[in-house]
Amino acid sequence: MSQLIYQFKITLNDTLPEIWRTIQVSENDSFWDLHVAIQDAMGWLDYHLHEFNFVDRTSKNLIRIGMPDEEFGDASILLGWEVRIKTYFEKAGTIARYSYDFGDGWEHEVKLEAILPANAAISYPACIAGERACPPEDCGGIPGFEELLETLQHGNASEKKELNQWLKNHAKNYFPYSPEAFDPRAVKFDDPELRWANAFSAN
Repeated sequence: MSQLIYQFKITLNDTLPEIWRTIQVSENDSFWDLHVAIQDAMGWLDYHLHEFNFVDRTSKNLIRIGMPDEEFGDASILLGWEVRIKTYFEKAGTIARYSYDFGDGWEHEVKLEAILPANAAISYPACIAGERACPPEDCGGIPGFEELLETLQHGNASEKKELNQWLKNHAKNYFPYSPEAFDPRAVKFDDPELRWANAFSAN
C-alpha cells in the first residue's frame, strides 16, 4: 500500500448549489486512474473524451493530460495512463481543470486538499463526502441541465411525461431523478486497468 494518499475536492463548475465530491486516491495513481475515480464518484458514464489542464508555473504554457482524439492526432496531449498524479499535483492547494464531454462541456475544478498518511482500514480510491446528484449524461451541458431541473419542478404534465420518458429510456435509467440525492457510501469504483482495456478493445 502507498504510504501517502491524495485527497481531492471535485467541483462541477457553474452549478448552484454546487455539485461536488471529496475523494482519496493513492499517490502512485496515474491521471487515468484519477479520471476513472472522478467519473465513478461524480456519476458520469465515461462515454466521452476527457482532459486535465494545468498551467506550467515557469513557462505559463498549458499542460494537457488525457486521452488524445485519434481522429485529429493531437500529439500535445500527454497520455493520462503514463503520467503520475504526483508529477503535477505537487502540494496541497494545487488546482487543475478537468473537462469531460467536449460537446456538453462539463468543466470541473480538481483541487488537491491534502496529502495524508494511508489508512490500512480503508480501500482506495474512496469517496468520503459530496453533495447533489450528477447531471444525467448527454442532457446538454449546464443550460440543458438547468432546463431539466426547471421542467422537473415547474413543467406541465406533458413536459414532465416527456422528460421522464427520456430519463427512463436512458442507458443508465435515471428515473426518478432526484437532484439532491447523493450518498458517498454508495459509490463503487471500477478497476482502471479494466476500464482502459475496454476503452481500447476495438484497437
